[in-house]
Amino acid sequence: MTESSEKKQLLHLVFGGELSSLGGIQFKDLAALDIVGIYPDYATALVAWRSKAQATVDNAQMRYFIVHMHRLLEPEIK
Repeated sequence: MTESSEKKQLLHLVFGGELSSLGGIQFKDLAALDIVGIYPDYATALVAWRSKAQATVDNAQMRYFIVHMHRLLEPEIK
């Protein structure tokens, strides 16, 4: 398979942790962050995010996020 025929990787990071307050996005303990993983596309990352978010639904201060790493690595590519 040549490089031009391969699907472009659009890396996404899924992570989360307990927030200090419901009104912001500052974490209580950075050492306790849950790094779920890095995924090759948004759809796969969304499945992982949804699973973690649903598993922690009873803790109102627990939040998970999807970071579009490809936008950080190559900002000119959307």
